[in-house]
Amino acid sequence: MSYQALYRVWRPRQLTDVVGQEHITKTLKNALLQDKFSHAYLFTGPRGTGKTSAAKIISKAINCEQAPVDEPCNQCNTCKGIQDGSIVDVIEIDAASNNGVDEIRDIRDKVKFAPSAARYKVYIIDEVHMLSTGAFNALLKTLEEPPRHVIFILATTEPHKIPLTIISRCQRFDFKRISAHSMIERMHEIIAATEMRVDEDALSLIARASGGGMRDALSLLDQAVSYSDESVTADDVLSIIGAVSQQLIHEVVQSIYSGQVGDGLSAIDTLMKEGKDANRFIEDLIFFFRDILMVKAAPQLDESQDRIIGDETFQEVVNQLDEAWIFAMMDRLNHFQHEMKWASHPQVFLEMFIVQACQKAKPASTTDGATVSLEENETIKTLQKQVKELEKTLVKMQTQGTSVNQKNTQSTEQSRPKTRQSPNNAKSRAYVNKVKEMLHNATKPQLQEISSSWGQIIELVKQKSVPASAWLNDCKPVACSEGEFVLAFRNEMHRDMVDDKFREMVEEAATTALQRDMTMLTLLVSQWEQVKEAFVKEQKQGGSDGSSGEGNSEQPENENPLIDEAVKLVGRDLLEIKD
Repeated sequence: MSYQALYRVWRPRQLTDVVGQEHITKTLKNALLQDKFSHAYLFTGPRGTGKTSAAKIISKAINCEQAPVDEPCNQCNTCKGIQDGSIVDVIEIDAASNNGVDEIRDIRDKVKFAPSAARYKVYIIDEVHMLSTGAFNALLKTLEEPPRHVIFILATTEPHKIPLTIISRCQRFDFKRISAHSMIERMHEIIAATEMRVDEDALSLIARASGGGMRDALSLLDQAVSYSDESVTADDVLSIIGAVSQQLIHEVVQSIYSGQVGDGLSAIDTLMKEGKDANRFIEDLIFFFRDILMVKAAPQLDESQDRIIGDETFQEVVNQLDEAWIFAMMDRLNHFQHEMKWASHPQVFLEMFIVQACQKAKPASTTDGATVSLEENETIKTLQKQVKELEKTLVKMQTQGTSVNQKNTQSTEQSRPKTRQSPNNAKSRAYVNKVKEMLHNATKPQLQEISSSWGQIIELVKQKSVPASAWLNDCKPVACSEGEFVLAFRNEMHRDMVDDKFREMVEEAATTALQRDMTMLTLLVSQWEQVKEAFVKEQKQGGSDGSSGEGNSEQPENENPLIDEAVKLVGRDLLEIKD
């Protein structure tokens, strides 16, 4: 086979050629030049970042006839022999297929023999995390104290699966994902040497699709060269990776921003007819908005500069969209991406996203771009009107005294049955009364205490029943006293399930976490809001009654402002308890 893939032909032969890992190559060069290299190395990082290539370069450098050197010469017989695999003193082992105890015992038995053609015998164990527990144990002693002529280089993409006893015996180097800018520079070198014709936009797409791996980038470039006729264009790369064109993404984003549902759905229909993947399109939209945020937040970065070069349409979109709207769209995209993973018809969810996103109003601007004033916003007008009515009501309450307070009390009592309506009316009414009584003893420090311990309480419940802990995900503590706490649920079914089947379990967990006997009270979030509002009103009315009854004989007439201030503080504390 005469032809070799680009990533094999252009595999790094010197540490300088390892792209994007300067923090590692500098350290290794200094160690090689000073002849202070370790007996064992551990290279970790994502695929295609240069771990195995760096291991082979080190094996050549320490065995080079010109050693000590920071780079192998690649000219002597030893370097050439290691490069073409004719020297058997550099052994490369795939731990994925040689993961048993017997293979490691074989290595342990052979390390004591001196190298035949080089100064050092180097064992490169790739994907070392695939070794079995017994194999790791067999390797442990040899790795800790190998013979003077043996060096181990371990490479893995999943370091968390390696025992700490192995990691502690190695010098660890973490390879990072290669930036798009570094990959584009490397591909420029290859293109110049091979005289290929590739557009700049195509290189940017390849770098973005490779996920930080140089090997993946060169494989895509190789595939794109084979697919294209004369020069590689962005459309060629899009056809290979299954992504959509930037023009179509721009059309969809403009349709969403302007609220044109028809145009957005038409673009999605075109996308599906071209055989594109709906999940991939959602991912492309997320990265598109991410690029916009990068350019807005840090335009001085190389990645941001590379993104806007030669793309005037993208620059216009960056200037048009604001960050708050982008954040809202990314949250919605993240939600639909999660839903589409398990959907039989992801196209339906993609169309739902377009419809919902188009219905989301643009942030306070008219069609000609002018900012809408506060007076022109109907919502703000309504709120201002309600605030004025409330101010008038407070003035009347302060001037009319006890008679108005009695009327307000009667109206409050008449309205309470309406706020307590629920499918389980008697049960809800009982809990509402208990919660109102408990609020007199509830304090903010006690709520903070149970809130900080809530995660521990859920874990204690989970140890006894996983379904019980799952039901608790729908609630949170909103009030707490010395012996009682209130849980507010969003869903009535979840509330009933916890209250009927898992009450003892939750109360026992709360007692253990808080180290005192605790009783659980449950409400819906809507009921909690009503109870809190009624409690605040009662506190305020109680303050007004006290001031009006004693003001003529013992209290001065100017005590009302102090009582009002106290009521405000009570209301503020209750709001903090709720939050």
